[in-house]
Amino acid sequence: MNIPNRITVFRILLIPVFILLYTVPFNWGEWAIGDQTLPIAHFIGALIFIFAAGTDWLDGYYARKYNLVTNLGKFLDPLADKLLVSAAFILLVEIGLAPAWVVIVIISRELAVTGLRLVAAGEGIVLAAGNMGKLKTVTQLLAIALLLLKNFPFEYINFPLGTIMLYIALFFTVVSGVDYFIKNWHVMRDSK
Repeated sequence: MNIPNRITVFRILLIPVFILLYTVPFNWGEWAIGDQTLPIAHFIGALIFIFAAGTDWLDGYYARKYNLVTNLGKFLDPLADKLLVSAAFILLVEIGLAPAWVVIVIISRELAVTGLRLVAAGEGIVLAAGNMGKLKTVTQLLAIALLLLKNFPFEYINFPLGTIMLYIALFFTVVSGVDYFIKNWHVMRDSK
């Protein structure tokens, strides 16, 4: 297994750690952030999420730079992304920081696009992510990070940037999903 794939597997292994820090009631204290409190365990969990999200860029860059792109990596990398983002969004619903309907729309789009990619792969077609998909990913990761950190540091000025970013991410998720299906509808139409 090459280095980029090891980084991806490490990202997947960080997901249960991240989940545990948000679901097990560790008594490590908490910090006051504006009108809210942020448990230290949640802060560490948020840092792990941010680190794991950053390794997504690192493994892709390393694989392309050193020509280490493999079929295993093509499978594991998007899987790791979907697992990390889905786990984070579901946790945000669990802790009351994201509406369930928003998370359902976002995860449904991810599953639909993954399904389209599977159909394409069965036909020998590789569907690359476009710029809209990359913008969707960036806005989702920013929204998740801000919400996990209880909107730090914007909570001090009572500006709900995390919630605003969540709805921006929802917008780009829907628009990029529609765009992806329009551009690649031929895959479904021509599928055997």
